[in-house]
Amino acid sequence: MRCPFCGNEDTQVKDSRPTEDNSAIRRRRLCVGCAARFTTFERVQLRELMVLKKTGRRVPFDRDKLERSIDIALRKRPVEPERVERMINGMVRQLESSGESEIPAETIGKLVMEGLANLDQVAYVRFASVYKNFREASDFGVFVDKISGPGTVES
Repeated sequence: MRCPFCGNEDTQVKDSRPTEDNSAIRRRRLCVGCAARFTTFERVQLRELMVLKKTGRRVPFDRDKLERSIDIALRKRPVEPERVERMINGMVRQLESSGESEIPAETIGKLVMEGLANLDQVAYVRFASVYKNFREASDFGVFVDKISGPGTVES
């Protein structure tokens, strides 16, 4: 594993343990070159997924990008990291077990919307504002009115 600080390829594993939900192995590493410590995660990947963008372009699925998008929506919200990790693991498992190797970006967006709707309403609206490309403040009001109805969740 290459050191993220100095680029040295000679690193040592100092500690390995499963994550709380047993979905990955957490490894603490030490760089032999610069003595920096860092953590890596090893996860099972059932298949190589490609994301089909609206433009027709295909890019490899990036779990870290999915996680960053969700973290941005959840910034400063009182949601336990374990719940977020479980939600992300569930989404990735669902995508990998779908039988498709190319997943439309829209499908991923809908999964995130569903997950956030059940996790945190503020994060749900934040993510929706980007996903649905809100252009002005009234777009927020219209969206919130739609989801405030009895038992409705917009995706």
